[in-house]
Amino acid sequence: MRPAPIALTCGDPSGVGPEIAVKAWAELGAQLPFFLIGDPAHLPAGAQANVIHDPAEAERAAASGLPVLAHDFPAPAQPGLPAPENARAVIEVIARGVNLVRSGAASALTTNPINKKVLKDGAAFPHPGHTEYLAALAGVERVVMMLACDELRVVPTTIHIGLAEVPAALTKPLLSDTLRITHAALRRDFGIDNPRIAVTGLNPHAGEGGVMGREEIEVIVPVLEALRAEGLALIGPLSADTMFHAAARKGYDAAVAMYHDQALIPIKTIDFAGGVNVTLGLPFIRTSPDHGTAFDIAGQGRAEATSLVAALKLADRMARARQAA
Repeated sequence: MRPAPIALTCGDPSGVGPEIAVKAWAELGAQLPFFLIGDPAHLPAGAQANVIHDPAEAERAAASGLPVLAHDFPAPAQPGLPAPENARAVIEVIARGVNLVRSGAASALTTNPINKKVLKDGAAFPHPGHTEYLAALAGVERVVMMLACDELRVVPTTIHIGLAEVPAALTKPLLSDTLRITHAALRRDFGIDNPRIAVTGLNPHAGEGGVMGREEIEVIVPVLEALRAEGLALIGPLSADTMFHAAARKGYDAAVAMYHDQALIPIKTIDFAGGVNVTLGLPFIRTSPDHGTAFDIAGQGRAEATSLVAALKLADRMARARQAA
């Protein structure tokens, strides 16, 4: 049985979201049904689109155009020129997508990029970002960001903080929660019964026995030992400079790194265009393309849908894994 269609939010309609949604439909068609939540008037001129009134209509509508579940916006969308007056509607679309996926009308949520400054300027958006808003809607305290491509899945333990702040932020509870959430998601959403997780050290050469730092000895190793005792298959702490080449990647299903660039540099080097952002720890599936609104190229027909297509395909695979479980 095919899962319900995937809900795709419009993101900031002045960015590349509308055009990459159309390009994704052109590539996927009815083979992977999804529907866009947004204003049909914001789509590129001449786009093939079918307005639907219920997500159940998406598969039929996708045979001849991009299915669009219409949502009213107060202002037109001018590519490259964000309109703060549309901010409230952008936020409403995200909440609507969450409601649809939680009700079962959609099998997963894929989100097009937003611009946080526009949302703050236009609607006093109180959240640091997209992910935090989704967590608030779901009533979840802690979520985990995974970046995934065909060759690598990687999770940063600390994310958008300065490098100087990482050692203090890297606590045992944070690392333990990150590993538990990652392990659970690999089992539930990726169908891996006994996932192997490689864990980086924080310091060069994983601290080299304390010579280059003690975070491995005082934080990372105790957490790994405690979780191994519970049955998690954890490898490390490993020196980050030796664990992302092709042969090393065959030894694990996902890597957990200690900070943002330690995780994202390898995956963006391996597959810059096809990486997918996945939020783990939510009660529903959420994926997104690994790029921003790209106001500088919006409306010019230059935006690639590679990452969005990958995000939709991964959402579909995750939905099928949950359905099978």
